[in-house]
Amino acid sequence: MSQLEQLRAAMGRAGVDALWISDAANVRYLSGFTSGKDGKVLVTPQGETLYTDARYTVQAAQESRLPQFIARPPATLEHAAPGLADLRVGFEAESLTVAELEQLRAYWPQATLVGTAGLLSDLRMVKSPDEVQAVRDAQALADRVFAQVRPMIRAGVRELDVALEIESLLRRAGAESAFEIIVASGPRGAMPHGVASDRVIEDGELVTVDMGARLNGYNSDMTRTVAVGTPSPEMARVYRAVLEAEEAAVQAVQPGVSGADLDALARGILTGHGLGEAFAHSLGHGVGLMVHEGPSLRGSSEDVLRPGMIVTVEPGAYLPDVGGVRIEDLVLVTEDGHEVLSRSEKEVL
Repeated sequence: MSQLEQLRAAMGRAGVDALWISDAANVRYLSGFTSGKDGKVLVTPQGETLYTDARYTVQAAQESRLPQFIARPPATLEHAAPGLADLRVGFEAESLTVAELEQLRAYWPQATLVGTAGLLSDLRMVKSPDEVQAVRDAQALADRVFAQVRPMIRAGVRELDVALEIESLLRRAGAESAFEIIVASGPRGAMPHGVASDRVIEDGELVTVDMGARLNGYNSDMTRTVAVGTPSPEMARVYRAVLEAEEAAVQAVQPGVSGADLDALARGILTGHGLGEAFAHSLGHGVGLMVHEGPSLRGSSEDVLRPGMIVTVEPGAYLPDVGGVRIEDLVLVTEDGHEVLSRSEKEVL
């Protein structure tokens, strides 16, 4: 079943006749148009249309398989209005501003506007073979960059310099960072989102590096915690506990396993090591056109893994004023189990 066929089935379940798509990732997913932030897609019973403006006339024609209407609002809304009379028109409630919704109401007075959530993001959870390859390529690049940068993570080097080198190598390879690079050394490792600072790495510390590549629109995500010199016995113990939890959760990834069960598995191991309360976030998330998307690997998740999903497995333990550890792999769910896409070596402490 094609993406459009799957979407139309989802629209039917949601009780809408048409759908106005404004989320940039969803526009790209459905249309192939890579400047999704400057485009919209309208799906109606009669067909599909990509709306963008004259800056993208050539690009849209080259990239998109959908018919196009080139104009700026409100001309786009006026063009769509005749086909929407007396229809229930869904809009993506999580990506449409109040002002934009009021504009839809003004130009589509004969339509019934209905807020929707998750119609396309649910479809995006299972990747096509081409999407899997795109994420695989992004992660392969991230692994190569990490291997180049690993030798410079040593005493006397600023966190910021490590991050800048990662950014530079990604750019030179025709990619960009998937998110703001995290380099957190020593006590700053207790911050799960400790983006690189001007702190100088010291001997005996652990350094957490969380990085990903965005290549051809698709993302990767990986974390390694590395030792500079010999860490304290306590932090080495914490590292081994997190590694145990991470490897157990990765091995449990397979179709039919729930995100909640995977989170509970890793959390239970860390709790057994006295680190349950130090695990301050969920176990993981999906990765694709967005670096954070479904499925969710958290205690409250109702998502169940299916072949073609790509998820992170990233337990951590964070001790305020002391330090922290996070280890993260990118994992593809296969028909009979899983494949680890992130190949960078892990420390043995």
